[in-house]
Amino acid sequence: MKKNISFPHPRVQIADVIRRIYKTGLTTTTGGNISIREENGDIWVTPARIDKGSLNQKDIVCVKKDGTIIGPHNPSSEFTFHKAIYDTRPDIKAVIHAHSPALVSFSIVRKTPNINIIPQARHICGPIGYANYAISGGAKLGEVIAAEFSKGFKSVILENHGVVLGGVDLNDAYVRFETLEFVAGAIINARTIGEPVYTSDEQIEAWESQIPADLPEMNHADHSPDERSIRESISELVRRGCDQGLMIGSSGTLSVRWKEDDFLITPRNVPLWEIGVEDVIQVRDGKREPGKLPSRALHVHARIYKENPHINSIIQAQPPHVMAIGVSTAELNVRVIPESWFFLRDVPKVEFGKQYDQTGTIANFFSPTAPALIIRNDSIIVTGDKLMQTFERLEIAEFTARLMIMGETLGEMVPMNQEQIDEMIDKFD
Repeated sequence: MKKNISFPHPRVQIADVIRRIYKTGLTTTTGGNISIREENGDIWVTPARIDKGSLNQKDIVCVKKDGTIIGPHNPSSEFTFHKAIYDTRPDIKAVIHAHSPALVSFSIVRKTPNINIIPQARHICGPIGYANYAISGGAKLGEVIAAEFSKGFKSVILENHGVVLGGVDLNDAYVRFETLEFVAGAIINARTIGEPVYTSDEQIEAWESQIPADLPEMNHADHSPDERSIRESISELVRRGCDQGLMIGSSGTLSVRWKEDDFLITPRNVPLWEIGVEDVIQVRDGKREPGKLPSRALHVHARIYKENPHINSIIQAQPPHVMAIGVSTAELNVRVIPESWFFLRDVPKVEFGKQYDQTGTIANFFSPTAPALIIRNDSIIVTGDKLMQTFERLEIAEFTARLMIMGETLGEMVPMNQEQIDEMIDKFD
């Protein structure tokens, strides 16, 4: 079930998304551009040569169907290829072009990323097109990009340039962009720490078929003060996780035990950076809050709570450096610094497919001294007593993975030895 969104004016949408792209380092000050086409044929587009860090709604330009320009600036110099895409693909209503680092890295070595590195990418990104080089802002560039979109692609790598993505709306295009950049970064970092391991088409098809049966609806939710407080904490930390780059909009689940085996959980098919208090879903007595669909990870979380009374919160996410290890032959070695080992202990990696094992295999990996595990090519699951403790463990897992990847370029890693680990156990356990 998709969230029922009343989209704001195109000016607002474009300004918000371009700021998000710039703030997260996925394009440069004047690089990249965004457009939205309205039903009447008008196209709203970012302006030429305006700082993306200070751009606001008033700066967005409208190019009318007859070519008239309305606004304080000229439209982007690359408006011609936006127009060429819209003329070729009537189904596309929004276009994003950016110079994001991982995808540009692929473009300068003349390759496209293998989207089978994580399961959701095939559905979100689709097959990836590749447009041969043409000078920026020229008519030829519009021709080569439109030619790729005419083949059915919604994601196209531009040789020695960047990436262009289309969507049925701007949210759709942005999630596609964010996911594809994540895929590219995961592959690059995986090659630094080990060798990438890809899922097969058959494994992804099995994953796509494993959406659990929906729970029956309860008559009404119990919005007591403690329940509302949990909702607020979930919403706040999901957004913080997105701001810190620990989560991407297309994947991730956060839940908190409410009482006994009842819990609250994030929804399905709502971008994580959009989740508000009202989107969080109550699961009580095996039933879901009316009118809402919980995350597809619902049954995994329910089983973990049932089998582990000490666990009161769960985060399942795809932080980029952890996932570089999760999609490679490497293992997460938490014996790099005391903090990593103390908060995480050893983190096992289980094979892809265990996440929908109905026998409860995943739940049995957890204990008071084993709070986290990695599912290959899927996610890390981190658990804890309090939600903030669980979030901190996610932060530390990502920090640890980043240390490993950075250290790999310097020399052979030397972890703490068992004597040093035993000394910590004697002092702190």
